Amino acid sequence: MTDSAHANSDLLSAFAQQRQGFMQTPFSTASQRQQQLLVLKQQLLAHVTPLTDALKLDYGQRASYDTLWADIQPVLSMIDYSHKRLRRWMQPSKRHAGVLLAPAKVSVHYQAKGVVGIIVPWNFPVMLSLGPLVSALAAGNRVMLKLSEFTPATNQVLRQLLQRAFSAEHVSVMEGGVEVAQAFSALPFDHLLFTGATSVGKQVMAAAAHNLTPVTLELGGKSPVLIDEQIPIALAVQRLIFGKTLNAGQICIAPDYVLCPEARVPEFIAQYQQQFAQHYPHFSNNADVSFIVSERHRQRLSALLDDARAKGAQCVSACPIEPQQLNTRAWPTQLLTKVNDEMQVMQQEIFGPILPIVGYSSIEQALDYIKQRPRPLALYLMSEQTALQQRVLQHTHAGALSINETLMHVAVDDAPFGGVGASGMGHYHGVEGFREFSHAKTVFQRGRVSPTQWIKPPYGGRLQQWLKRFILR
Repeated sequence: MTDSAHANSDLLSAFAQQRQGFMQTPFSTASQRQQQLLVLKQQLLAHVTPLTDALKLDYGQRASYDTLWADIQPVLSMIDYSHKRLRRWMQPSKRHAGVLLAPAKVSVHYQAKGVVGIIVPWNFPVMLSLGPLVSALAAGNRVMLKLSEFTPATNQVLRQLLQRAFSAEHVSVMEGGVEVAQAFSALPFDHLLFTGATSVGKQVMAAAAHNLTPVTLELGGKSPVLIDEQIPIALAVQRLIFGKTLNAGQICIAPDYVLCPEARVPEFIAQYQQQFAQHYPHFSNNADVSFIVSERHRQRLSALLDDARAKGAQCVSACPIEPQQLNTRAWPTQLLTKVNDEMQVMQQEIFGPILPIVGYSSIEQALDYIKQRPRPLALYLMSEQTALQQRVLQHTHAGALSINETLMHVAVDDAPFGGVGASGMGHYHGVEGFREFSHAKTVFQRGRVSPTQWIKPPYGGRLQQWLKRFILR
């Protein structure tokens, strides 16, 4: 048996095991689900150091606090938030039957869907595996995780963590490359969540369509930062620089490009360089610097830079470096000016430490620039003007709008996270995550009295004529 055939066999076996387990026990109580969340939290806390070390190994170098702030802490917060509110989420909600359907009781019950598949990317393999897992478990599901082939060391720790927390009948872990991912997407899941590139998301959705599997797509796109004409540039840079430098900018909601008043572009570059030097002194020998994840991705980013330069862009490094520094995987932010739509860097999601700066002459021009492009996963506005804040809120579309901040909205437990259009579909986090992985089942209940007999044939009686006049009033 080939490796591919063996992997497919493992997938089918794991899926069958979980499907059978769910069919035997399709409902779990609030106490059982809360206990699962507590066990997951205990195991996560016990594996903080191994996970941090494994991510350093997978990346070549990854800042410990990048892992803490962006991978581990959000999961702990989601567990605590879901555990506290789970019983309330599980309660059926009462609905109104309406005058014509009375007397009747109507309620909506949130029922576990069954077996959920989660496809995990490499950039935040802890948060983007265990985060959706929290929502799926809270909803009462069984879960299969497909981990990224780019994080093998982290995968081994996650596998150990989850095996200690759950039986394979409840949570199982799969690894492998493209062929395994394709086979995983084609399984007849009851729900499938994918986090990753838009191009791959289309393939996942196409595979899921064969089984009519509902999907949640957490994609990316080009998330812009709009700097208004009045806000202090130092403040704007202060609020966006962490969003671009965390994990070397390898974040689906990282600022992808900046829209800056044309006359303020030089000031923006100077401020970015100044603040970057404060955050990362002695850049080439700084443990707080996270590397580009692999040589393959470094070459991809280098190609974006080469293409931009060849088409007229100018590149300024956030800190002084020798040209050969870009042959390593430790990059300071590369600031690009004089960019245009012909450049690949303005067409593709960057997912790394490159930041194009687009100068604009009027706020109308800047807003048109955003609206003419695919809807991003996040839109960042740096402005203290209430009127402009409302205008951007009402006249643009994005998965989320953050005002005078970047990234932090993803850490809000009590709000949905998800994209719109090209940046994705569906939501998770908080109650939206619970509902995303639940089937909202309407229950309509009659007693001994039913008015249905009044609307049955033969038609045309006096009561039916009166009901017709009542309906059409």
